[in-house]
Amino acid sequence: MTKSILMIAVIAFIAIGCNNQSTSGSSTDSTSTATTASKTDMTSENKAKALALLEAFNKHDASLAFKDAAPDIVDYGDGSTPPAKGIDSCKAFMQSYFAAFPDIKGENLMAIAEGNHVAVFGDWSGTFKGQMMGMKPTGKQFKMKDVDLFTFSEKGQIIDHHSVQSMQTILSQVAAAMK
Repeated sequence: MTKSILMIAVIAFIAIGCNNQSTSGSSTDSTSTATTASKTDMTSENKAKALALLEAFNKHDASLAFKDAAPDIVDYGDGSTPPAKGIDSCKAFMQSYFAAFPDIKGENLMAIAEGNHVAVFGDWSGTFKGQMMGMKPTGKQFKMKDVDLFTFSEKGQIIDHHSVQSMQTILSQVAAAMK
């Protein structure tokens, strides 16, 4: 009789232990699922913000382009020139592109994201019609493929930008020489 009661008690403890593990496991699973969904939402939002910046660029609207940027954003470009630091410097740099290439545009834009990084692939073109960095316009066009790389903060603000294609690619096509 004592052995029977002891055996029932052991089976009961095992059953209770298994039940508690599955309950805590499902709690972890739901937390994990919520975290994954939250990261997926943030990744989708970041992709949309990166594409919106480039669409604003296509509209030549520097203010709209930086609406989702952190105040201390850094634009590294391709790394061949000093980076533009802060929204005002980035806007001024963008405005210089609009002045030099009034028809500059990106097409076939496609974004991919991983974590807090977004890469936007696209086909870019423009005509060199205005002065830029001491160079006189030639009226010639450029066409190139480029990738813009954006990094986002946890708040969903763009904190930096890199481009893959060098300015030299554009200059070689428009036959401009830097002074």
